Amino acid sequence: MSKIKILDELTIQKIAAGEIIERPSSIVKELMENSLDADSSSITIEINDGGKSYIRVTDDGDGILEDDLKVAFKRHSTSKLSNIGDLYKIMSFGFRGEALASISTVSKVEVLTKTNDKLKGIQAFIEEGEIIKQMPTGCPKGTTMIVRDLFYNVPVRKRFLKSNIIEANNISDIIYKLALGNYGVAFKYIKDNKVILRTSKSNDLISNIYTILGKDFSDNLLEFNYKNSDFSIYGYMSNNTFYRGNKNHQYLYVNNRYIKNEHISNIIEGRYKSIIPINKFPVYVLFIDIKPSFIDVNIHPTKQEIKFINQKQVDKALEDVIESTLKRTLSIPNTLFKQDEKDNKIDEIPLLYKEDFSQNKNKTQYTNKNTYEINNYKDSKGTISEDDAICEENYIDDKLLSKEDDNLPNVLERIKPIGILFSTYILAEDSKLNKLLIIDQHAAHERIMYEKYLKEYKNEKVIIQNLLTPEVIELTNAETTIVAENIDLFKKLGFIVEEFGTNSVIIRGVPIIFGKPQIKELFLTLIDSIKLDIKSSYEVKLDKIMKIACTNAIKSGDKIKNIEIQSLLDQLSKTENPYTCPHGRPTIIEISKNDIEKEFKRIM
Repeated sequence: MSKIKILDELTIQKIAAGEIIERPSSIVKELMENSLDADSSSITIEINDGGKSYIRVTDDGDGILEDDLKVAFKRHSTSKLSNIGDLYKIMSFGFRGEALASISTVSKVEVLTKTNDKLKGIQAFIEEGEIIKQMPTGCPKGTTMIVRDLFYNVPVRKRFLKSNIIEANNISDIIYKLALGNYGVAFKYIKDNKVILRTSKSNDLISNIYTILGKDFSDNLLEFNYKNSDFSIYGYMSNNTFYRGNKNHQYLYVNNRYIKNEHISNIIEGRYKSIIPINKFPVYVLFIDIKPSFIDVNIHPTKQEIKFINQKQVDKALEDVIESTLKRTLSIPNTLFKQDEKDNKIDEIPLLYKEDFSQNKNKTQYTNKNTYEINNYKDSKGTISEDDAICEENYIDDKLLSKEDDNLPNVLERIKPIGILFSTYILAEDSKLNKLLIIDQHAAHERIMYEKYLKEYKNEKVIIQNLLTPEVIELTNAETTIVAENIDLFKKLGFIVEEFGTNSVIIRGVPIIFGKPQIKELFLTLIDSIKLDIKSSYEVKLDKIMKIACTNAIKSGDKIKNIEIQSLLDQLSKTENPYTCPHGRPTIIEISKNDIEKEFKRIM
């Protein structure tokens, strides 16, 4: 008996539907794209329960003819192409003819539609891909698609859906991306009976960015524009002072279709290297309008990836336009005269003392490669100068010192600060070991604050300072959702936060170790670091959060007084690891008296 069977049509349809409709956001995307293809000037999206129970998309577009409605929910029915050659002329969002068929296979669909030349519209109900009821109805020009009870007939798929909050956030992400890329269309987004987003069809691109992403984005973006006979590149990108902790605000559109392209992302980020901090990412809203014959749009089921036939030409144009745009915001740096390398070469400055954590914590070891040897300054004449004799005596004294004396906390308690170099480095003398210590004031303070905040966080005793003037911060819908779902976590981190209207929050309290000028930056960075679907605050990467908390440490160039210097050294000596900042950079380096005298040729 044959084991291979031909699947029945309904099973085939459900399998195909599962490839197109993964979750409620997939439905919203397909319906919105259909509305855009229908030349709509206004689109309203409404959802309930994260889109699981109810999705409605209403537009004022062309509408669907009665004869077309009969086949619109059949697989591979489309008005966008008629043969394989049309794939290379595609300018529409949808073209495969699978969306409506897939949606109606796994949910209950109601459609109301009217074309401009008809007095009445049509109301139809579709289940399992078939129209089960149809009647004339009064309705305005355009189409309304209502989708109910997603996966009602595929319970296994339904169980794999996330919470209402997460599914709604995925929908919001789709809506914001489509609204951002189609600034000539008015969008209205209603979630659980609450208006979340409203844009105007009269918006230009920068006004649309302001409406959707907020004032901070629009104020810190640089406009760019490039055009040749085959394609044009235009949009906005962030200046060198505005960046985020992830890539969530990098928007790329090809022929107005939102696209993911890691290659282009890498090109753009490469041009920002050295002008924004490490592990920070530029923001951009980038449009590429190109002849459809130069791209392949049919390489991904969700149509979010494409291939450029003229990739090198696009790359070169993109590199040039970004570089020229960024130059407008960068000032010319001071030029340093470069001495001859052999004349300017000095020995590597070693770390002062490095703790051996692999064995006994109290055990320390010297890492100075310039080992003190009397033979270093005894020359072939067999004589030692008076100065050399003094140096030899000091060397012998150093060797007699106990390990307890060179323990870094003990060193920090006895050293004498003698000055500040470049408003960044504290210079201090250790007369007992004949060393000059150079302390990075930022790295040292970073270590102190890191351990203090880490301890408070673990003990849930972060001291909160109430703000006399609460700070209101505009967020995207996705960011607002993250905050709303993690209020308790933010409180544990020391932030008292409340929702404040639509897509904004108000900060009423901050960790007392933070200064007010950086509240906003730190809060936004925390949002970027928190995953929406974490189960508890313990799933937050503590190291990442704590390092973020350290950004309010004393900076390079900050003027600090003698009493602050002494306090800094005292606090550093009491930390568990005074040798490095939280990022692994050294807090202190040393130069021995012996090394200095070599450079002055007092010893050879």
